Amino acid sequence: MNLQFYFEKLQSHEEFKNFKRENSKAYLSSVFISIDKEKSNNDVHFDFFLPEKKEIISFQMNDEIKKIPLENFNNSILEKISKNLDIDFDKIESLILERMEKEKMKNKIQKIILSLQKNSEKEFLSGTIFISMLGLIKIIFDLEKMEIVDFEKKSIMDILNIVKKKS
Repeated sequence: MNLQFYFEKLQSHEEFKNFKRENSKAYLSSVFISIDKEKSNNDVHFDFFLPEKKEIISFQMNDEIKKIPLENFNNSILEKISKNLDIDFDKIESLILERMEKEKMKNKIQKIILSLQKNSEKEFLSGTIFISMLGLIKIIFDLEKMEIVDFEKKSIMDILNIVKKKS
């Protein structure tokens, strides 16, 4: 799966073309990707920031394309991400599996959730990977270097215990 494929599909959609005509200053500010390995389906959301209104419009792509307004809770101005979306998720998954093997993890990947963002002029993928035996992995992926720069294994039970302690 390649993100560029989804973006080209979005750009050819009539509702998106109308949106861009009406909002010429709107720019791509984030992309959300959900890859369900068990159900073999993918969700992709392209989020566009409208600077004059400080609004975010998301185009959700699964079986069909839906335009959905999102809340900009703190009225922040989101950074523009490049439209060079040549990101191969099979390669990303392969790098995650390599790291899991290096960490001696035998779990199976169930779902991968990634968010492409830009912060301080640097684009990165932030992700949560749900794995078998109620585990999850938090990752940060450097797209320039094509490497995982942060990898943290957690258990859902650990998270529940943290929440329970705060209560």
